[in-house]
Amino acid sequence: MSSNEKIVIADDHPLFREALSAMLRAKFNTAELLEAQTIPELDQLLLHHNVDLLLLDLDIPGAQGFNTLINIRSKFADIGVVIISGIEDNDTINKAMYHGAAGFIPKSTPVVNMAEAIAQVLAGNLWTPAGGYDRDDNNAIFDDRIDSLTPQQHKILLMFAQGLLNKQIAFELGLAESTIKTHATTIFLKLGVRNRTQAVITLNEILSAQNSFGPTLAK
Repeated sequence: MSSNEKIVIADDHPLFREALSAMLRAKFNTAELLEAQTIPELDQLLLHHNVDLLLLDLDIPGAQGFNTLINIRSKFADIGVVIISGIEDNDTINKAMYHGAAGFIPKSTPVVNMAEAIAQVLAGNLWTPAGGYDRDDNNAIFDDRIDSLTPQQHKILLMFAQGLLNKQIAFELGLAESTIKTHATTIFLKLGVRNRTQAVITLNEILSAQNSFGPTLAK
């Protein structure tokens, strides 16, 4: 992780923020940490700082449940959002991931696992508790998610299938490596997978099942 990365903790419980900050300083000591206790405070931070990762409790003052997540993802598409919540049922986790979260960390998660989860998201992967995110719940809209990939995301997915690394893809497309990671996170979210290996497997399954996806993926 580079020294320029900024992480925002948006939670209105001082003790939890303090504990989370202590963990982040210990595990990611090059990151710059920012804190918000309300949605208005969070909006100001996101507007005036180049934030890489947001750790968000959807119950902070001013939040409107998943509408807050949806609004943040629409306004700040390049920011990875991890929901940190005291509510940890599978339905809530699935909804958070469906609405654009890159990860979901229950507040009951051990500190060492929280650190691993955050590291995974910063590396461009998705993270949820084991068994928490059921891709099969969304199979009915799976094909729509494939079609919802942008042309750039289609291209990156195909380059994943060719075995290219993020750095190589960034060079080929003339983009920053961090931008490739952001696209990768979105691709994983839309496919309902956790990493590029699963994304390639899913791509191959789709191509085998429906040849009509070939031209679509190449658009």
